[in-house]
Amino acid sequence: QVQLVESGGGLVQAGGSLRLSCAASGRAFSSYAVGWFRQAPGKEREFVAAISWTGDSTDYADSVKGRFTIARDNAKNTVYLQMNSLKPDDTAIYYCGVSWGQTAQAMSIIPADYWGLGTHVTVSS
Repeated sequence: QVQLVESGGGLVQAGGSLRLSCAASGRAFSSYAVGWFRQAPGKEREFVAAISWTGDSTDYADSVKGRFTIARDNAKNTVYLQMNSLKPDDTAIYYCGVSWGQTAQAMSIIPADYWGLGTHVTVSS
C-alpha cells in the first residue's frame, strides 16, 4: 500500500513557475515508477510526465517537453515536477500516480496502482 499526497499547486501568471511535490508513504517507494497526470475542467485525465523506478529514465507529454522537469528523491520518498513557462492551458488538477517496477514510458499507457488526491494549478493570462 502506498499513500500519495500532492502539494505545491496554486495560482500563477502565464510565464511563471511552480514546483509540485508528490510525497509518498508506505513501503518500497523506490521500487515504483511515478507519473504526473492532469485533468482540466471538462476534459479527461492526461499524462504529463513520468520517471522510472530506477530514476534513470523519464518521459514527457509533447505539450510540456522543454518546460516541465520530473525528478525523484528516494531518500525523501518524494517526486517533484518543476513547471516553467506556464501557460493558461496548463490549468488543471495535477495528480501523481505510481506503478510498481515500471518504466517511465509505461506510465503513459498502463493504469497506476495508486493515486493521490491532486493539487490545483491555475495559470492566469
